[in-house]
Amino acid sequence: MPSGNQRSHNMGDALGSVMRGAGSALGQAFSRNLKSPHASASARNRSNFYSPQLLAALGLIAYGALVIWTASFNIAEASFPRHLVGIVLGIAMAIYLWRYDYRVLANETRVLFVAAVVLMLLPLVPGLGYSAKGATGWVKVPLIGITFQPSEFAKLVTIYLMAGLGAEYNGRIDSFRDYLKLCGILTVPFMLILLQPDLGTGLIVLVVGAAIIICSGARREWVIATIVLIVLFATVVVVTSMSPNFPHLLKTYQLNRLIVFVDPSVDPAGDGYNLQQAKIAVGSGGLLGKGIGNASQAGSGFLPEAHTDFVFALLSEEFGFVGAVLMLGLFAVLIFSTIALANRVDAPFGKLVLVGCATMWSFQLLQNVGMCIGLMPITGIPLPFISYGSTSMMTQIAAVGMVQSVWYHIPKTA
Repeated sequence: MPSGNQRSHNMGDALGSVMRGAGSALGQAFSRNLKSPHASASARNRSNFYSPQLLAALGLIAYGALVIWTASFNIAEASFPRHLVGIVLGIAMAIYLWRYDYRVLANETRVLFVAAVVLMLLPLVPGLGYSAKGATGWVKVPLIGITFQPSEFAKLVTIYLMAGLGAEYNGRIDSFRDYLKLCGILTVPFMLILLQPDLGTGLIVLVVGAAIIICSGARREWVIATIVLIVLFATVVVVTSMSPNFPHLLKTYQLNRLIVFVDPSVDPAGDGYNLQQAKIAVGSGGLLGKGIGNASQAGSGFLPEAHTDFVFALLSEEFGFVGAVLMLGLFAVLIFSTIALANRVDAPFGKLVLVGCATMWSFQLLQNVGMCIGLMPITGIPLPFISYGSTSMMTQIAAVGMVQSVWYHIPKTA
């Protein structure tokens, strides 16, 4: 194992190459003074970058690279070079989306719907689908052998799709029939993801789409009634899955995760093992953490998937409470600056795109951190910008480009 100095040197070289790869496009964000968030969006000298959101995203990307670099010391699956490839490709996608006039997509809802369906169905195509961790959610490119997760990209397509549909109502949905139409369209990608099966990604798509529909002007009574129906349906699914004489819609491992969430002491050495180990890892970090490469709990095999699903436990063990608060602070800037921009944008489509991105980050953060400390049931939802996974990383960084595109294409008039 290389020494601490060698690791730091290698880390610096690797991160430096990533930042230089996007330097020509992103460097302008640092060369200007930060504009006040209350400055007029229509000023001619407005920056091409929405600095608060961009800087927070870059901070999270760098923090995530540091965490995965330390994880690579003891976890063979945590390939740091591959993680860097995901970052570079993600930055390239973000730059493209930043310059692309997103407003063109407002009138392409049919194309977006077809694209979302195709992405969801790709893993089910014989010869393309690739199974991992009990789900056929990956596609393996023939001859090349590269695998990726189409449902991750489908998240972004769904944001554009639902935002385009919701923008047609200009902030007010008066017809219940139109509300049902939006809900029905959202159900299609959600159900297709469940076929893989990938409940975690399906929930992200469902929550993001629901947030966009609500912000499109859906009436409160319709939303409340829908939530009640979903809760009742989920209750029926859980009850029938626990009864021997009824159809089991939930997989056995999914049901066990819910049982362990309600009572962690049910099976601490079996289905409750991951949760118990995650809590121990988070608590053992203390105030300042154990230091880089010293995650004896999360990084030494006691906690499975410490670099992906339970990366927050790894981060907390190495960097402690202070490191966790730093990460949460960066997410707070990222999310609230996106919401602040949504409040300033006049165009309904751009406003709803921003709502979708902010909701995606918020829900994934809540779910991933919550499951590591026992506040949410365990699902395979990655922590944005931090968890290992090239497709996920590309998707999250591309979403940053979506937000920057909304800012970039605000009319620059006096």
